[in-house]
Amino acid sequence: MDLQRNILIIALLVISFIIWQEWKKDCSFYNFSSEKQINLSDNINDNLNSNNDLIKNKQGKLITIKTDVLSIIINTHGGDIEHAFLLTYPKKVNSFDPFHLLKTSSHFVYQVQSGLIGKNGPDSLCRNEGRPLYFSDRNYYALEEHEDKLFVPLIYISQEGIVYKKIFIFYRNSFVLEMYYDIDNLSDYLIELVLFGQLKQSILFSSEYCENDRNFSLHAYRGVAYSSCNDKYKKYTFEDIKKNNLCLSTKNGWIAMLQKYFVTAWIPNGFNENVFYTKYLPETEQAIVGFRSSPIKIFPHSKFYTSKSTLWIGPEIQDVMSKVAPYLDLTVDYGWLWFISQPLLKLLKFIYKYIGNWGFSIIIITFVLRVIMYPLTKIQYTTIARMRILQPKLAKIREIFDGNKQRQSQEMILLYKKEKINPLNGFLPLLIQMPIFLGLYYMLSNSIELRHAYFVLWIYDLSERDSYYILPILMGLTMFVIQKLFPSSSIVDPIQKKIAIFIPILFTLFFLWFPSGLVLYYIISNFVTIIQQQFIYRSLKKQGLYVQD
Repeated sequence: MDLQRNILIIALLVISFIIWQEWKKDCSFYNFSSEKQINLSDNINDNLNSNNDLIKNKQGKLITIKTDVLSIIINTHGGDIEHAFLLTYPKKVNSFDPFHLLKTSSHFVYQVQSGLIGKNGPDSLCRNEGRPLYFSDRNYYALEEHEDKLFVPLIYISQEGIVYKKIFIFYRNSFVLEMYYDIDNLSDYLIELVLFGQLKQSILFSSEYCENDRNFSLHAYRGVAYSSCNDKYKKYTFEDIKKNNLCLSTKNGWIAMLQKYFVTAWIPNGFNENVFYTKYLPETEQAIVGFRSSPIKIFPHSKFYTSKSTLWIGPEIQDVMSKVAPYLDLTVDYGWLWFISQPLLKLLKFIYKYIGNWGFSIIIITFVLRVIMYPLTKIQYTTIARMRILQPKLAKIREIFDGNKQRQSQEMILLYKKEKINPLNGFLPLLIQMPIFLGLYYMLSNSIELRHAYFVLWIYDLSERDSYYILPILMGLTMFVIQKLFPSSSIVDPIQKKIAIFIPILFTLFFLWFPSGLVLYYIISNFVTIIQQQFIYRSLKKQGLYVQD
């Protein structure tokens, strides 16, 4: 059994699996080179009015709301949130432009919508005048330094004299905002309404809106997800929406639009039943996910306050989102190895709290993991050393039973039992390291904490690939050193020897696309392997178990 060859093959398969999995993900890029960029440092309203044909057609005015972390643009026609800038998250490394999460243009739409439908709802499609045109006495709202909360009221008076106040509440240092209606039924008849909140997004994704469009290995899930009484967390892709619209009743939960690092989610109140739904708009290639409340009845000459619905517009900060709504933190896409990625992130954040540098934190966590796995590593190299001593006997068995593969395998197993050797011990550390490697890959690729995380010198973003390819080359060199130090006399096939030589080169090519933080982890892991390897071999020499090539 060629243990070294099998280990390399398994590792190669795992790396290939990552590449294949990422290629298969649909980022739905669509390049619109004519779209103009918006710079928040200029006058936002002027830019939006000049670039946004949709807003001109709606004939509503734009209201800007600014807190310490958010800048929101609301259109008074319908009272929808059409733009959202995350002020504490730059668009690119070393950029002063904030990340533009929600956007409304003639090429791409990503909006938060809400309103009142039903028999008497001002947003009902049966109304001739269309969606309501709200009034606001101000065009600009700002959270002052002495304030922790900001109220933004929009007022609409229907032809029947019913007063609708749509109120948004913003909070300091928070990506959470709330929305509710204050309705004063001044008419002489009963009105029936249904509250809705939804997220609308263009399915075709322009490359300029994807900050990692040139790095295919970093693409995460983009689409819809929801949480209900029956499902803690469930994805519903754009393809699912095209095939079949979602429609389910639930008392608790949330609906969300997900993308790499950021999420927008509606969390309706959990006091009454809500209906979660999706809708596909083929004429505009847009997807909608939303909720509808139970019917609301308001008697003549009476007031009614709807329950507050919560909205999250911002980064995927797991510990904060878990407090906003149950299971909202699961929107961070760690794939099927989330149970490994989440503890690794907690450990990494704990180390970072004392180190203050994510790169050095990765180095420390690598040492910690390798020290924990040292007993398994020792078993691995001891097994390999003992297997090498048995090579002459194994070769003789192959020669004697060359025409009988079954008998050959039986004799080998008997020899292993006699020598008390378990060949699987040589694979054990690899079987444990590969899930950790994959878990770390998902964690580094999708955790907002690592986005734009500076390390040293030329490494400005540990979640991105090394633009100068220095780290992947160093990783390849460390693999070459390990290969030279690794006993190779058991490889007798010249073809296998040539393949083994090209393994470091092949891995280097693969790692060109991986996050710098992951490559850094692998480099340090290889350095530790070299040190542990030499320490173990010296110990084996003293025991007479090490055979020199």
